[in-house]
Amino acid sequence: MTETQVLVINADRPDIDHPLAMGPEPEMFKLTQHNYKSGEWSFPVRLVKPGTKVRSDEAYLASMLPDPQAEEREQIRDIRRAHRDGNHTIRALTDETGYISQQVSYLVHKYSLPLRNGYWRAEKYDNPNEIITGQTVDLLGDKIGAPAVSIRQASYSNGLVCGYYISRVPKV
Repeated sequence: MTETQVLVINADRPDIDHPLAMGPEPEMFKLTQHNYKSGEWSFPVRLVKPGTKVRSDEAYLASMLPDPQAEEREQIRDIRRAHRDGNHTIRALTDETGYISQQVSYLVHKYSLPLRNGYWRAEKYDNPNEIITGQTVDLLGDKIGAPAVSIRQASYSNGLVCGYYISRVPKV
């Protein structure tokens, strides 16, 4: 039976080209424990196989940062669960999920969840994640800088106004 050969490297400054020691894994494990406990090596060490790509701890920790889209997926899952439970207004969804109302409003409009109150929705032509909503056509017009008549006309024909697709979301 062959034993796995490993390199002992400094974990703070990983450099596979200049190992501290090299040999069979069980012996290197004992050596690292002894040298670390005796104080000969006052820094953390790693056992790695030869040829392994070694990254610094900063790069490793950076790769473990949470994915912002995963957080959004979890939030919309909670909002949909609350929506199924009978909460059909932004205020009720905010109270149920505990998220801030701006985030709930953004996700409700982004994922087109039907609400009890009707509202107007404008989705940016070249960026579908940019959504602007308003309770009335006049409020939406003020937000995107377009006259209410143009918005109302565009909602009937799925047209564009000021670079936004306009739609009327009816109440449930």
